[in-house]
Amino acid sequence: MAQEWKKVGVEQLRLSTVDMIGVPTLANLQKGVQFVLKYQSLGQCVYVHCKAGRSRSATMVAAYLIQVHNWSPEEAVRFITNIRSHIHVRPGQLEVLKEFYKITAGAAKDETGHTSKT
Repeated sequence: MAQEWKKVGVEQLRLSTVDMIGVPTLANLQKGVQFVLKYQSLGQCVYVHCKAGRSRSATMVAAYLIQVHNWSPEEAVRFITNIRSHIHVRPGQLEVLKEFYKITAGAAKDETGHTSKT
């Protein structure tokens, strides 16, 4: 299937996470966000999805919002919920988003040591 999409110019990144109970790894969140940022910088769109579009994809989109806007995990999830009310980020997923936030908030500090807010 991936080869068929590639033939028509669609690049895929598959980050396996078990449905319903799975929590993405920190490394997979970083890979996913970098993938989105790469194609965004080229002026292209990225479609993020999982089977139901409620949990795993919402976690990835929240990680992107955390990275780009330096939002807290709660702010990112609240923003997504306002647009797509049926999402359900599970406790384990929220925990990995908190870890992701700690890493990205540290990287977002400017030379003065202050965290930059967008």
